[in-house]
Amino acid sequence: MTAKTKVVVTGVPRPPLAQLDELAGFGVATAHEALGRIGYLGPELRPIQQGVRVAGSVVTALVWPGDNLMIHAAVEQCAPGDILVVAPSSPCTDGYFGELLATSLASRSVRGLVIDAGVRDTAELREMGFPVWSRHVSAQGTVKATAGAVNVPVVVGGQVVRPGSVILADDDGVMSIEAADLPRAIEASKAREAKEQATREALAGGQLGLDRYNLRPLLKELGVEYVPYEEHHE
Repeated sequence: MTAKTKVVVTGVPRPPLAQLDELAGFGVATAHEALGRIGYLGPELRPIQQGVRVAGSVVTALVWPGDNLMIHAAVEQCAPGDILVVAPSSPCTDGYFGELLATSLASRSVRGLVIDAGVRDTAELREMGFPVWSRHVSAQGTVKATAGAVNVPVVVGGQVVRPGSVILADDDGVMSIEAADLPRAIEASKAREAKEQATREALAGGQLGLDRYNLRPLLKELGVEYVPYEEHHE
């Protein structure tokens, strides 16, 4: 980690809270499909809770393996509606974050944490209602000794996550959306949700997916044959 990355960037622009709240009305799967399957941070990031969906503006913390000093520095830069995104400079499974840091973030109305490493105190975090998506859960703690950076771009799940961008997270996972794409994400998600509702009603009424999605010609093209049971077992 170079001297240039030993920085805390202040005053990062944030998207309007009203737009974040509107985005939170849509699931990650819906928004991900609506935007053309971009921004998904991978299946390894899992929620420690169930039934929670949040959208927030990104504050990032770039930390050293086994060292959570820069998370404490990042707390000061957090504002209502934010989601803290933490990434180590190299892979680490340690529990960087627990109940006490969550208490500090909650006091600033931060909406949750996404961390490409470990967390602990998961029972307490669920009890206090602070949402977390993490790669690992580990009782192994960290030290506070090495400078990193706050509000610089970080890489999570192979995706670059920038400060001031948007995180949408729920039971299905986490996705990142560029701030400039937020209005488009909302409108595209509305359209996809309306389309899915129409399909849901058709399927509930008995229509088969084979017909709804016009899949019978594809089966024929792929050489799939319908054979009576008696013939198949001769």
